[in-house]
Amino acid sequence: MADSSLDIGQLTEDQRIALQQFTAVTDQDPAAAVPLLQRSQWNVQIAIARFFDGEPSDPVAEASSSIPRPQDQRRQETLLNGFSTSPRSPTSSSRRFESAPRIVPQSESQVTSQTPLLLAILFTPFNLAYSLLSKYFRFIGYLFPILPRAWTRLTAGTTTQAQRRNTSGRRPLNPRDTAARFIREFEEEYGNHELPFLENGYAQAFDLAKKDLKFLLVVLVSPEHDDTSSFIRDTLLATEVVDFIKNPENSIIFWAGNVQDSEAYQVSAALNCTKFPFASLIVHSPQSTSNSMDMVTRITGPTPPEQFISKLQQGIQQVQEPLNRIRAQRAELQASRNLREAQNSAYERSLAQDRERARLKREAEEQKAREEKEAIEREEAKEREVQNLEQWRKWRAASIVDEPDPQEKDVVRISLRMPSGDRVIRKFASDAPVEELYAFVECYDVLHSDEPIVEKLSKPEGFQHEYKFRLVSPMPREVYEVDASGSIKDRIGRTGNLIVERVVDEEDEDDEDDV
Repeated sequence: MADSSLDIGQLTEDQRIALQQFTAVTDQDPAAAVPLLQRSQWNVQIAIARFFDGEPSDPVAEASSSIPRPQDQRRQETLLNGFSTSPRSPTSSSRRFESAPRIVPQSESQVTSQTPLLLAILFTPFNLAYSLLSKYFRFIGYLFPILPRAWTRLTAGTTTQAQRRNTSGRRPLNPRDTAARFIREFEEEYGNHELPFLENGYAQAFDLAKKDLKFLLVVLVSPEHDDTSSFIRDTLLATEVVDFIKNPENSIIFWAGNVQDSEAYQVSAALNCTKFPFASLIVHSPQSTSNSMDMVTRITGPTPPEQFISKLQQGIQQVQEPLNRIRAQRAELQASRNLREAQNSAYERSLAQDRERARLKREAEEQKAREEKEAIEREEAKEREVQNLEQWRKWRAASIVDEPDPQEKDVVRISLRMPSGDRVIRKFASDAPVEELYAFVECYDVLHSDEPIVEKLSKPEGFQHEYKFRLVSPMPREVYEVDASGSIKDRIGRTGNLIVERVVDEEDEDDEDDV
């Protein structure tokens, strides 16, 4: 016995695929489907057949119960056709119904056989010889047309039996196309109607009735039978019969077939049909534990509409009460399954929301840590910038040339207004570059501080100094760039009155706006 608490996740990939295929066909709960698949060695075809047709019982019990079976069938047929006067109730629990098998026909056109490779190689010379001889005889027959007709007369007796295989001339089709052809021929013969034919095969109708716990009404007709036309016109197409079949409260699935077709013929043989027209009402067996289907009503031969409906009602009433209980159980099981799926779905949604909140929280913490790290790195970079700038100023101040002596004539006199508002006047050599003037302004605080200037101080490694100001002549306004060529005398002249203007970067402007 399989453990009912088996975890689906423990199944192999092939077993999960087999379980999905089985539940897609049978709509059974996976927990109940796994034991049946295990008993079927995980063969989906065998499991589906056992689900719809019932699992095989004990061979000894089956052999012992097979002897009185024909007697029960005859008694059942007699009671259901209204020939018995027994006062026993039709819903008696001792009544036993005839089992209705599930038929899956295979068309003759679909049956193929493949010759083994070794035999194909051995018979290749014979096939070639046969092909050459057949072409030769066809050529002789073309030259002498009397020979084929004579041969046909001689072999007519031997070919009669082979020609009887398909006397109806009906081409074998698949179940769905066969049902569509039957409905089309029915409408062509009897005109428009309101019968709800199921345009599918018998096996599909059988499975649908079993799945939805509905009644399957099977009607088999033979065009060669004398009573077929009157039965269809007077009984099957009667307004009361059509309304009864279409009534949703009766839960009837209507399937019909022509016994000249392979599928309908196999169904007639399986249902023990001995007289046409034939009708049978099939339903899920309420007393069975193997999900089998039983015939609760058999109607053979011409039947008036009132008697036809009466027999169908009698068959429905026999199993209506237990069938309603099974429907209620299935509805309760489906409701609990839906509730469990809704709970699982709600749990998955809640779990997904928790995961999303945890992910957002983790990302927020990572973003905060990253911003803090970047802020610390910016502060460290600013500190290094200030230290490098201070070291550069001290290094550059040591290389600034001292102011020329008063007796020296070839000098340039520059008046500088500092950003603080102080005015500084200093003389420079006439051949000194403009960068010397910029360096003096940059290192002015260092030059006038009390700390001594260290001449051996090295330049900061990897530091690229930029002047954050520019020298401008107010009248007329002219900017003297630090990288301009020429000396101070060439650019400014012997005297000059300059203003030191700070150059503000975009980043500094953003910082000022934030402040």
